[in-house]
Amino acid sequence: MYRGFNLEIDQKFKTGKYHETGLGIYKILKDHVQPSLNNYLLDNGSLDGDKIMADWFPDIECHIFLSHSHKDLDTALYIAGLLYHRFEIIVFLDSTVWGYSGDLLKKIDNKYCYNENSDTYDYNSRNFSTSHVHMMLSTALNNMIDKTECIIFLNTPNSVSANEKTFSPWIFSELNTSRIIRKKTPSRLQTQFKMFSDRSVLSESKRSELQIEYQLELSHLVKLSLQDLLAWTNQSQFQKEKALDNLYRMKPLNQKFRND
Repeated sequence: MYRGFNLEIDQKFKTGKYHETGLGIYKILKDHVQPSLNNYLLDNGSLDGDKIMADWFPDIECHIFLSHSHKDLDTALYIAGLLYHRFEIIVFLDSTVWGYSGDLLKKIDNKYCYNENSDTYDYNSRNFSTSHVHMMLSTALNNMIDKTECIIFLNTPNSVSANEKTFSPWIFSELNTSRIIRKKTPSRLQTQFKMFSDRSVLSESKRSELQIEYQLELSHLVKLSLQDLLAWTNQSQFQKEKALDNLYRMKPLNQKFRND
């Protein structure tokens, strides 16, 4: 990961060709989820966690990790479609590709945690299975944050409150990961400076009545407005890395965030 941006917008994009382009991209990316746990059974009766992660949370080549609330999926799809249409930049949205984690957990729970006699799920077994699936998802997301060159946090009222707090543990985790993860300057930019810090967001999953607030630290993300985004995408049509380089020049880092 090299750079990170805090994109503050309150406008939703639900229609238009860019939204449809975004939908088309992720329909292709997510068509590989395995339907059955039987594919992962080992001889000793346990499940192969490595194979589960490889199939349910696959390694995908993307340029930008777009961190967002699940309530802002339409806006995120629009932005992803826009950037692909203009620059052939592939934006990663975890909810569109790895949104099957709940299905995976349900398959495991039905097989290993369900008691037919009482028609209930064992509490301790459910805690154990949930921890495994969430750790798989968290690990996969951390790897993707590490791999992508640029992270954009979609900062809306759905993801951040007025006092810069969030109810989403996934958003909190992604942003914190992007803050502490290693910073890598692309080889084409080695003569320039390295970034200090960045953050990203795990797409927010649906919550029950329980709500827990997490304080967000956003100072390491360069502010990006909707006008900035549109100005960038209205530039001459470049390809991938060149377009990203133009964004970095448009929104340079503050001196205190640079590493020599």
